[in-house]
Amino acid sequence: MSEIELLEVEAMSDKLTLIVGATINTSRYAYFAASRLARAGVPFIPIGIKTGEVFGEKIIDLRSKPQLENIHTITLYIGTANQEEWIDYLIGLSPKRIIFNPGTENPIFFQKANAKGIEVLEACTLVMLSANQY
Repeated sequence: MSEIELLEVEAMSDKLTLIVGATINTSRYAYFAASRLARAGVPFIPIGIKTGEVFGEKIIDLRSKPQLENIHTITLYIGTANQEEWIDYLIGLSPKRIIFNPGTENPIFFQKANAKGIEVLEACTLVMLSANQY
């Protein structure tokens, strides 16, 4: 591995990512995100309402609203209609950024997070990873 590649891996390892809407369903984008994050060496915590394990990580029950620390990025894979009850919880985790993947855009959530100083992006985690913009 070159020195540049080592630096990229080190930079990624400090971006603990919470995958909201994690699933073991191999046809879902949340599953693809877990796969890509694992391959990129980005630590992640899968959280959702379904049980299971993705790439060695147990899916945590979102309904328990676990207290998690040092979350750098939240990447959303739950639709706008299903976000309301989780907005305050997710903002309360104090992430540095929230990625609203396609289909998860939510102006109210966006504004609340932005008001707390959280970077908000309407973007695609998979594209960001592919383009080395994560």
